[in-house]
This record gives sequence, C-alpha cells and structure tokens, in this order.
Amino acid sequence: MCWDANFRREDNTWKPYYFRGSRWERVQDPTRAAYLANAYRVLLTRARQGMVILVPRGTELDQTRAPSFYDETFSFLTNCGIPQLR
Repeated sequence: MCWDANFRREDNTWKPYYFRGSRWERVQDPTRAAYLANAYRVLLTRARQGMVILVPRGTELDQTRAPSFYDETFSFLTNCGIPQLR
C-alpha cells in the first residue's frame, strides 16, 4: 500500500487533503474527510498474511511532494511499531 499525501499527519492529528490543479487543498467537508479516513482504515485492516506500507520520501524538487508531507506520517507509523524495511 502506498501512503500518499492525501491523508497525512500534521500537528499530531490526521489531516485529509485532495489534489486540485497543481496543489493540495484541505478537505473541508466532514463527510468527505470521514470517507477518506475510512478508506485508509479499510486498506490497513484487509491484510491477511502481511502488508508492506510505502511512505514516499518526498522531494524538494516537486512542491506537490514535499518531504514534510510524508515525514510526520512515516514517524507516526514507525512509532506505532511498524518496522522499517530497507
């Protein structure tokens, strides 16, 4: 599963985003936000014999994939006990 910047950790909470044009925008509608959170929950709970979660590193060369979009999510998942594979 690839964890993208549309659902990321910021300030110790989950924040939903959608991509519009050339930038990420916050999801304001509570129903859409809940739907996105539920989509990740479903993906995370369907593995039967294991799962690999890819959190991209991001790059400063692309403002839509900034490392800050992924770093806090990666830290959160590893702090939950998900081991890092190299």
